[in-house]
Amino acid sequence: MKSGANSEGVRISIEARDKYRIMWLAGVRDLDLTQHCLKAFGEPDRHHIDTHRPRQTLQLPIANPPTAWYLCALPIPWDWSRNAHLAFEHAPGETWEGDALAPGLGVQLANARPILGWGEHSIPLDAPKRNSRLYRTCRNWQFAWWLRANRATPDVAHAPFVKDDDSDPNQLQFP
Repeated sequence: MKSGANSEGVRISIEARDKYRIMWLAGVRDLDLTQHCLKAFGEPDRHHIDTHRPRQTLQLPIANPPTAWYLCALPIPWDWSRNAHLAFEHAPGETWEGDALAPGLGVQLANARPILGWGEHSIPLDAPKRNSRLYRTCRNWQFAWWLRANRATPDVAHAPFVKDDDSDPNQLQFP
């Protein structure tokens, strides 16, 4: 970690040394712990990443930053152990450089720092779906639980239920 980054928004530079089928960056504001993968992050801010470009830099907005950002990339051919993941947060003046959990994806951060120390141990023992291998091994879900415990990240606000008009012909009616 170094200091000296400018005071603009977060900048992330990505160098893909492997080929990736899927790569996304999400700004996490809320959670849906009934879901895994990207859906665990509720309704995140999405930032476009081009999987065909080996090097790219994104400037993330400084106004109203999310609780955290999460970078995820799935390699070609897919291999769980080579999936790239990096959680990071806004940290004015800080810089960081390293791999996104897998050596095939290099990252440089400016005005941000990685969030470390989360993993399967972040999931409460009594969490629903914890015994499901699909959920328990999902690094996104693991980080979502870490956010719940360490950043008090709220649940996604679902649209309120709107009662249909009684004159709606599609309304079920019981005698």
